[in-house]
Amino acid sequence: MEIKVNFLDNLRLEAKFDDFTVIADQPIRYKGDGSAPGPFDYFLASSALCAAYFVKVYCQARDIPTDDIRLSQNNIVDPENRYNQIFKIQVELPDTISERDRTGIIRSIDRCTVKKVVQQGPEFRIETVENLDADASIMAMGVADDTANTMILGKDLPLEKTIANMTGLLETLGMKIEISSWRNIVPNVWSLHIRDASSPMCFTNGKGATKESALCSALGEFIERASCNFFYNDQYFGEEIANSAFVHYPNEKWFELTEDDSIPAGLLDDHCLAIYNPDNELRGSNLIDTNSGNVERGICALPYVRQSDQETVYFPSNLLENLFLSNGMSAGNNIDEAKVQCLSEIFERAVKRQIIEEEIVLPDVPEAVLAKYPQIVAGIKGLEEQGFPVLVKDASLGGQFPVMCVTLMNPRTGGVFASFGAHPSFEVALERSLTELLQGRSFEGLNDVPPPTFNSLAVTEPNNFVEHFIDSTGVVSWRFFSACHDYEFCEWDFSGTNAEESERLMAILTELEQEVYIAIFDDLGAAACRILVPGYSEVYPVEDLVWDNTNKAIQFRADILNIHTLSDDQLADLVERLEDSEEDNYTDIKTLIGIEFDENTVWGQLTILELKILIYLALGEHEAALELVESFLQYNDNTVERGLFYQAMNAVLVIVLDEELSLDDYLFNLRRMFSEQVMENVVGSVTGEVKFYGLTPTSMKLEGLDRHLRLIDSYQKLHAVRAAKAGLTS
Repeated sequence: MEIKVNFLDNLRLEAKFDDFTVIADQPIRYKGDGSAPGPFDYFLASSALCAAYFVKVYCQARDIPTDDIRLSQNNIVDPENRYNQIFKIQVELPDTISERDRTGIIRSIDRCTVKKVVQQGPEFRIETVENLDADASIMAMGVADDTANTMILGKDLPLEKTIANMTGLLETLGMKIEISSWRNIVPNVWSLHIRDASSPMCFTNGKGATKESALCSALGEFIERASCNFFYNDQYFGEEIANSAFVHYPNEKWFELTEDDSIPAGLLDDHCLAIYNPDNELRGSNLIDTNSGNVERGICALPYVRQSDQETVYFPSNLLENLFLSNGMSAGNNIDEAKVQCLSEIFERAVKRQIIEEEIVLPDVPEAVLAKYPQIVAGIKGLEEQGFPVLVKDASLGGQFPVMCVTLMNPRTGGVFASFGAHPSFEVALERSLTELLQGRSFEGLNDVPPPTFNSLAVTEPNNFVEHFIDSTGVVSWRFFSACHDYEFCEWDFSGTNAEESERLMAILTELEQEVYIAIFDDLGAAACRILVPGYSEVYPVEDLVWDNTNKAIQFRADILNIHTLSDDQLADLVERLEDSEEDNYTDIKTLIGIEFDENTVWGQLTILELKILIYLALGEHEAALELVESFLQYNDNTVERGLFYQAMNAVLVIVLDEELSLDDYLFNLRRMFSEQVMENVVGSVTGEVKFYGLTPTSMKLEGLDRHLRLIDSYQKLHAVRAAKAGLTS
């Protein structure tokens, strides 16, 4: 994690990281102002807070109340050496907690991350640099040096060379990548999280049997998502990029909207139109891209090559971001390697969907076959030793597809987690199933997986597949666990060179009579591509293009960001459109309009429901506001501070709407209950003196929205590289 420090007045310091700001000072006796804890005080407190966090996690997982648990830390300093200290952590537990849980709580404290880092003895490297922003972090910390030459199945270059190539590419793009976390909770299963230090919203996860392969996975995914603009899906690019020579890629093509709002000629082909517009409900305005929101410019479309005849077909960028998410995009050491990964991913998701929705029972992989892969067996054994039974299944549906499945059962919660992996190599597909299962997860994280069900409707419901796609936490059928399998086990093999594997996977799609479209993205210097199989590789249902399109943001974005400057008539029109839209009241505003707000601000927590309340208050429509305030209080998951504001608001609105009650009679005790400051803002909101309490003013220029501006800055780096390569002005 990158922490940037600013020097303030006197001895005060400001540390900024992610969306947080921490102020440090020194005591007056050390010439400071005593306005905040000192750096060393934060360090001491961090270990106590970390220990308490692990206690909380342990107790929450077992429904143990923490009201009567107390924890403290004392630091015993060696008088001969003040840098030699004992951190004595004590925890007071009530008699109601069993001996087993007492032991479990102590063990959980022992897992404190701060403690482990201190005990390990962190290494400090201190140096000067020309430019902090330009300095690239050391990506390969903790992995093998570049003199090693480790080859793995499916890769055409050694891992070390691949890591060096990818980190060099990211450095030239100005991406300052940092390793945020590593996990290795069972043998031969590694995962990590990396992100752009300057724009933490741009992140990826990697998995593999070793540290090096996991890092390759994460870096490859980062480059793939940068190449395909996936980091910026659904996000507003700002006015400058929206009006630049190109928005997404230099080879994009814009189609003007027609007078009758039909699909402009030249967009898609007959095959795709039959899939995406079967009932002629799809309008041209449905396809305006969310990123630019540039209605006057029309529909932005990207060229894809139809594989059956090598003809170019233009796909609206809006269609891609709405339906496919990241499915079918990849980067590799060469384009064949990237294509193999794309196609493997497409089969993994499509076959997984078929198995889950049709409640197919898969055959077990025989022990004799598993024994050929001792490293994978060691990982499975590590899970079972922790109390998680594991099923290893052949998901090839009788040898048709290169897909495997590893399913974990959690006897503590009754939950199950079905993880799928695909690759032409049986071994690689099996390894990916296992590593995907534990990617970014702790043992505690496995307590969140849902139980299986006999309810077929819950299994086949479209959103269930979306949950499986996002983090594999959708539900599966109990029938999945039957001993009567629907297919015989097949020890399949589609492997060969990457070129051969790509041809073999494409042949499967040809046999399925699927049309395939491919775009190559090499403008950033990487071998990356995206493969679309319409009607087969979508994640979201096609109907979303009409009924739940992300470009609904265009209807609301400008008015919401300019809300402080809208007239009453404009506010009334905005709230009417919000009501008519039938959007879920609990949808986040950041999701609705494609803007990344700091989640620690009111904007970051704002929902459509709360926005409506604030508008109704600004318009003096107290009855409408009260009705929504009651809903807010019933289902509120906002901050405690915001909850108290609306508790007070509820009371004040009830009073002012009752002709027999007088607010003056209640203000004294309301102030005692909620504080003078809260009541000042509540009463001011009701009288109209305070408008949109908590929402800092901004506009379409995005003033003060640092998190989103960092995201745009990240995209501008890619945009500039593409513009320079195409000989255009960014």
